[in-house]
Amino acid sequence: MNSGSSKQIRKKILSGLLVICIIAFFIPTPYYLFQPGSVEELQSKVTVEDGEKTAAGHLYLTTVMSLKASNIYYLTYGLVAPHTDLRKVKEVRGDLTDEEYSKMLEHMMISSQQNALAAGLQAAGEDVEIIPAGIFVSSIHESSDAKGRMKVGDIIWQVDGTPVKKSDDFLHYLANKEIGDTVELTFTRDGIEQTEKIELISLKNGVNKAGVGIVPEDQVKLHASRNVEINAKDIGGPSAGLMFSLEIYNQATTGDLTKGYEIAGTGTIDMDGNVGQIGGIREKITAVHKAGIDIFFCPKDIHANDSNEKDVLDEAQKQGYSVTIVPVKTLQEAIDYLRDLPPKETT
Repeated sequence: MNSGSSKQIRKKILSGLLVICIIAFFIPTPYYLFQPGSVEELQSKVTVEDGEKTAAGHLYLTTVMSLKASNIYYLTYGLVAPHTDLRKVKEVRGDLTDEEYSKMLEHMMISSQQNALAAGLQAAGEDVEIIPAGIFVSSIHESSDAKGRMKVGDIIWQVDGTPVKKSDDFLHYLANKEIGDTVELTFTRDGIEQTEKIELISLKNGVNKAGVGIVPEDQVKLHASRNVEINAKDIGGPSAGLMFSLEIYNQATTGDLTKGYEIAGTGTIDMDGNVGQIGGIREKITAVHKAGIDIFFCPKDIHANDSNEKDVLDEAQKQGYSVTIVPVKTLQEAIDYLRDLPPKETT
């Protein structure tokens, strides 16, 4: 074989490899990458009307940076990068589309802020009126007649002309319906009223034997004794609930809950102040360590499948982090812990 032929073969091989590399760039992978995100101070994001902003220390929410592995190169990076967790798309968002997943995150953050407002102000001894405002569609079953006709994020407020303000109203109305019956749902989508006639399907695991085939969540409005503004910008999801409620409580009450400490945390919150499990706890404790935080609140493991407390303690021990980790099951437990702390010594 002469040198000219060898050059042509090498050129073809290189060209073929280049084409393969280009094609691989556009082939998506079914994974998300999760890495330590930001630790964000809350006093500048939360403002309680007539509240105090004189804390010597700070309260922080924590985030996880998520990135869709849109090609094999991102996936390869995720396999070798430190403090990076790979999770399948289905594990992260189930069967939701990108648009539906974004709506769910937005709804979860709004609900988280409402829960934090109610929990924080009620812990401070103030009254909060909780007003049902319809039913948020958080998921639609594949076999539902509503699939393709309704969307995640729709707000149902009427069934066959009957107002339904909360999920219990909705389930009660459908309780005596049969499989194959049709109901007319009135709902809003992006502020526009719409109606759809939906045939009921069999519910194998539901309270009722027949239903629409959606997962409903209560939509509420709050009337509080004073206004609370939360500027969360692009932060999605419910995991900042505990820390929002602590910041609201700290501003709404006299004294300084922080006592000079830098305090971060994570955990969902409900309106009664109960703390719930979240995702990405290992990534969050790494972010907290890098930020030099003193105290980190995490959800306490209560049920058999809970793992936040175990995971965060395991990660901190393996990595040698010196952050004080405090598992809590309620907002009040976090408040009591901080109230019992001596003021931080200054040097």
